[in-house]
Amino acid sequence: MSAVIAPPNATIVDLSPDLESMQDAVVDGLSMSPKSLPAWLFYDARGSELFEAICEQPEYYPTRTELSILRQHGRQIAEALGDGCRLVELGSGADIKAKTLLRILRNPDGYVAIDISGSQLRASALALAREFPRLPITGIVADYGEDSSLPLEESPGDGPLVGFFPGSTIGNMEPHVAESFLTAWAERLSGGGMLIGVDLLKSTERLNAAYNDAAGITEAFNRNMLCHINRELGTDFDLRRFHHRAFFNADMSRVEMHLVSEGEQTVHLAGQPFHFADGESIHTESSCKYSIDSFRELARRAGFMPQAVWTDDQQLFSVHYLRAP
Repeated sequence: MSAVIAPPNATIVDLSPDLESMQDAVVDGLSMSPKSLPAWLFYDARGSELFEAICEQPEYYPTRTELSILRQHGRQIAEALGDGCRLVELGSGADIKAKTLLRILRNPDGYVAIDISGSQLRASALALAREFPRLPITGIVADYGEDSSLPLEESPGDGPLVGFFPGSTIGNMEPHVAESFLTAWAERLSGGGMLIGVDLLKSTERLNAAYNDAAGITEAFNRNMLCHINRELGTDFDLRRFHHRAFFNADMSRVEMHLVSEGEQTVHLAGQPFHFADGESIHTESSCKYSIDSFRELARRAGFMPQAVWTDDQQLFSVHYLRAP
């Protein structure tokens, strides 16, 4: 098999977490009560493929709705972001949203993609580099959290940095964590801003359906986290004895995803046993839902200055532009 040759306008920087960091995250999560694991563990190569398949399911409205907002309001979005910005996408995933945005921006000065999934990021960054041969493209394999050290200042170009955080990934963080995260990024993006997708509150029935698709893709995605951990860390999770559960928690204004133990069992990692009672779960993901006003207030507390907001006709989803002073 011939090696993939990177276009001259593409640079890949690998800062991915090592296995020791992954083991620490899993040990810490399984030692908690209730048990919980970080959502970045979803995204090995298979997990990234499954997530892209989720986005194509009829029940899962966020991806197609956000894309429709970008396309319908593209001219206004380009005007808000201004000429010559350097776009920094957090969690690049598939490149369709970045491609849509880069086509409408006015003379973008560069594109930086940051994602924990190295295989997904490389494929996306190289594809975009070929499609936009005059645009400097930088891919950074890394966690983009508030404590991450990211070489943004080394990316080509001198235009203002504008973060692009689509997919309502901000909802995967508890509100106080989201505020801290946005505070860190307001400092990183000083003089620029952030374009961010935020899922809105809606009926419980619609939310539950979106995370329990009839084809079972979300269930496979959830279980794949355990497969990823088994492969990388040598744990002995029995995937047949954990089932997917997702539901809207109205009190917390969030959809929760869990992996629930069927019967008592013990899982081993690094010489440590982790016992599961029958019905005990691992909390694998939350997806917080906001009103437009509640998210704008959170952004203000984090140091951003909310500017424009765009939604679809049904008010299912929102895209906000936040200025970083």
